[in-house]
Amino acid sequence: MFSITNLREALTPRQSESLFDVPLMYCMLMLIGVGFVMVTSASMPVAERLFDNPLHFTIRHVIFLVGSFLLFWFTSNIPMTWWKRSNPYLLLFGLILLVAVLIIGREVNGARRWIPLGPFGLQVAEASKLFFFSYIAGYLVRKRDEVQENIKGFAKPMIVFAAYAFLILMQPDLGTVVVMFVTTVGLLFLAGAKLWQFFTLMLTGVSLVVLLIIIEPYRMKRVVGFLNPWEDPFGAGYQLVQSLMAYGQGGWFGQGLGNSIQKLQYLPEAHNDFIFAVIAEELGFVGVFSIIILLGVLVTRALFIGQKALKANKEYEGYFALGIGIWFAFQAVVNIGASAGILPTKGLTLPFISYGGSSLWVMTIAAAILQRIDFETKMSTRQATSRGGRR
Repeated sequence: MFSITNLREALTPRQSESLFDVPLMYCMLMLIGVGFVMVTSASMPVAERLFDNPLHFTIRHVIFLVGSFLLFWFTSNIPMTWWKRSNPYLLLFGLILLVAVLIIGREVNGARRWIPLGPFGLQVAEASKLFFFSYIAGYLVRKRDEVQENIKGFAKPMIVFAAYAFLILMQPDLGTVVVMFVTTVGLLFLAGAKLWQFFTLMLTGVSLVVLLIIIEPYRMKRVVGFLNPWEDPFGAGYQLVQSLMAYGQGGWFGQGLGNSIQKLQYLPEAHNDFIFAVIAEELGFVGVFSIIILLGVLVTRALFIGQKALKANKEYEGYFALGIGIWFAFQAVVNIGASAGILPTKGLTLPFISYGGSSLWVMTIAAAILQRIDFETKMSTRQATSRGGRR
């Protein structure tokens, strides 16, 4: 079990190798810490206006953090055999949640993405991503030869993805679909799919995304606004213009913590999707660069854990870890790229930093899974070495 005893052993100097991934743990904790400070800073003006309490979102975020640490402890004690055995049921549960949210979900800003749970709401697409990636990892273990040898093995998981994508687009939430698509294609490629299959799927995916943008006026408006936000700075390009102004005012060292101008009712979603713009304004290039480094180390450790698990013949664990790493990397790139005007605006959170309980909880669970995979891989390697030494 990954418990206090394991933690004590991991920190004992006599051990040549920790039983958990220390850089991953430090990066996660530092990102969570930065997120707490920046959510507090960015949310105070809007909280004061909406709830007459500048700490409204901070208090809720503290509750989310307490839940995250409990989920991390609980998840890190679940053996990976449970995830491997349960992934088809988790996939089905994810589908049920996606159907349920369309029926009983709460609508916010024209999107029906949340199932109300008392004073909070569960964004089911976040949980569905994790369940789907677990299923893909299990599928690649069961059907790896089929994936490598013919189009049938390559197409089966895409049919499951299409069902998930359809339900998520009904909310609507194109950003989550794109994240799932990129992660799925990346895993199939790493599992040994042929290049022509990979490029065919990528071309098909890009074509469908373009079609989905064209047929929905609000999506087309976002793309046009992204290409030239200054053409309509008080309409379609308003949010991006305000975000770019925040970047421009940041300079090398920023305006100082708490001194952002754009968060004062100018930049919508300053504590959520566009929190990186507030970070850029208050902490400057140095702060932005430091957070990107932390995210880069986090993703690198996830990919390293996956590679190490594959080398130890833990295929399910390896593919699952690689999927989590690709997911974290792409979602961070999209969030930062959207706030910097490099990519069209999408409603995706910045891992461990943006305000939002569902995203924070699910990503904390994913980080705990990474730690569990690393723990089990190291334990199996030590046991194999010990048996070899006895011989």
